[in-house]
Amino acid sequence: IAQVPCFTVGRERWLSIIEDDLAHYIAAGGTKVRFLNGDYGDGKTHFLSIIQHLAAQAGFAVSFVVLTREVPMQKFELVYREIVSKLTTTSGTRGLRGLIAQWLDTLQPHLGEAPDEATRATRVEALAETLRGLEGMDLNFANGLIALVQNRFRPLAAEETSETREIERHTLDEWFEGGRLSKRELRPFQIFDSLNKTNSKRLLVSLIVYLRYLGYQGLILLLDELEAVMAQSATVRNAAYENVRLFIDNAEQAHHLHVFFSIIPDVILADKGFKSYDALWSRVRSVGENRRLNYRSIVIDLHRTPLEIPELLELGKRLRGI
Repeated sequence: IAQVPCFTVGRERWLSIIEDDLAHYIAAGGTKVRFLNGDYGDGKTHFLSIIQHLAAQAGFAVSFVVLTREVPMQKFELVYREIVSKLTTTSGTRGLRGLIAQWLDTLQPHLGEAPDEATRATRVEALAETLRGLEGMDLNFANGLIALVQNRFRPLAAEETSETREIERHTLDEWFEGGRLSKRELRPFQIFDSLNKTNSKRLLVSLIVYLRYLGYQGLILLLDELEAVMAQSATVRNAAYENVRLFIDNAEQAHHLHVFFSIIPDVILADKGFKSYDALWSRVRSVGENRRLNYRSIVIDLHRTPLEIPELLELGKRLRGI
């Protein structure tokens, strides 16, 4: 990703607005959804990689997800699983499991090296109270974090072994990654639900709250190839478009989140695109009808801003140099 700017030309105006949004709107608590519009070969995936680079430089965690039949937009719980799997941070962690593991390592001096058990227990309880009290934090998410802290730092009880601790840790890691676990498996940790359609968006908010707690500016979601849904049945398309609509409508409730969907022009123009779902089309119709290019609109339109000949020459020089 660090090399992406080396062969990026001609997108300065779009990128300067995105940088401004990240620094002054998203980092300040705002939420925004934008669509990256371009035909095949217009450079959408490359542009998303540039956003990933800019977001990381600005202190955001980033998740780059390719929407496919296995990761379909109509099943947001599966998209959430992919989001936590592909999560990357400036500290070099990959996946939510890696992020939590790094956080536990940072707690070692405070908890692992506490002078006595009573002090450690007091500190763990204070940490638990802080996590549960974070605004927007789901109780299950907080309890899962606390359970991992206790798993790591609580002394082994008489009937416990290091193997049972490892099994516990694996169960908790699996839960954070969206695995299907029984209520019986989760009950010891005061977690009452596995990931499902109902709680997936709430868990996404909790993930952002946790990232903010760790010092990140927020979360940038890059969702590539939304156009794949157009080949599906009307029922599937409608469910997918409803989830896109919910992202747009939830912008007022969520904080520190920027979502980018890449699309082809047909998603806006064709009958099986956004206009086939009134609840979504009513929110983006003005874009489809707008003849004038607006660099701050909901659509980043690479299709209408192709590289000019001098920019293509500059790109050739850079590639030759590399």
